[in-house]
Amino acid sequence: MKKVFIVGIVASGKTTLAKRLSQKLNVPWYELDGIVHPQTEAGRYKRTADEQVEVIREIDKSGAWIFEGTDRESYQCLFEMADTIIFLDTPLWKRRIRIVTRFLKQKLGIETCHYKSDLTILRMMFQWTQDFENNRASFESKLQFYQHKVIRLYDNKDLSFVK
Repeated sequence: MKKVFIVGIVASGKTTLAKRLSQKLNVPWYELDGIVHPQTEAGRYKRTADEQVEVIREIDKSGAWIFEGTDRESYQCLFEMADTIIFLDTPLWKRRIRIVTRFLKQKLGIETCHYKSDLTILRMMFQWTQDFENNRASFESKLQFYQHKVIRLYDNKDLSFVK
């Protein structure tokens, strides 16, 4: 496992899994949200899809990596580039609880985030979750194409697949 793409929907546990896997494999990990919306002195901005792919390809040149994020059009190259694709398929009920818990922690200042934590983003997270569930069949059919390198996990604490 030298090039790992962890994919899942909001609150599935991608970042937590990426951090743990990064430590275990001694491989750097990257949040795709940070590639889409990099932080500069002037604030965050959104890169174009071409710019996102360019950054991903630059990182790929350095060797081993772990990327984690949702399924975006600009990330399709990662399905090809990765030697391992981990679909973090956390149960819907658990993701919904995590969305609310994350929101509350951010509002209380217990957890930081790179976006404005307000009711709009909270609604968006629930909408993205519902959109994913409504279009799950399409995503599942895409995964079938890469089934030889897909690992499906239902819990981000499960590292039993690492040798």
